[in-house]
Amino acid sequence: MQKQILMLVGDYVEDYETMVPYQFLVALGYTVHTVCPDKKAGDTVATAIHDFEGEQTYSEKRGHNFAINYDFNEVDTADYVGLVIPGGRAPEYLRMNARVLKIVNEFNTAQKPIAAVCHGPQILAAAGVLQGKTCAAYPACSAEVKLAGGHYAEISVTEAVTDGNLVTAPAWPAHPAWLAQFVALLGATIRI
Repeated sequence: MQKQILMLVGDYVEDYETMVPYQFLVALGYTVHTVCPDKKAGDTVATAIHDFEGEQTYSEKRGHNFAINYDFNEVDTADYVGLVIPGGRAPEYLRMNARVLKIVNEFNTAQKPIAAVCHGPQILAAAGVLQGKTCAAYPACSAEVKLAGGHYAEISVTEAVTDGNLVTAPAWPAHPAWLAQFVALLGATIRI
């Protein structure tokens, strides 16, 4: 059985939304290929730590260096069972890359599970895969969801929503719900 997941990252991807899903999926036995345009295996991207500290929007602090472990130009979507798109500021850059949008469209056309969190749905909107879909995102991205023809899900920051092959959530506090729903779409079960 194929057990590879693709994770699209870029500089200032949200730290928790990258590290936690990566480690969680690896612990479940998946091989997770982390890729970024213009980067190769062995390179890193800078992460950002976003927190909710009472201001109108999130605060941002420099996070860790996150390792790229696979070459972006070598990605063949047929090799993967699912796609993870973390949030942070990286999606505003990644959504401008034609190959990123092609990758998302290939996953969506094949109806493979796609998990996007926080600002990750900016990429889904740019790829044109939200038409008629219910999608959660960081509230500041609600306009993009709606302009892309999606239905913005106004849910708690700890919740996630699944619509077809898409699993989306507002931010990292939703990790338990978001990852549980993604794993269910992958067909995996967790036994304790």
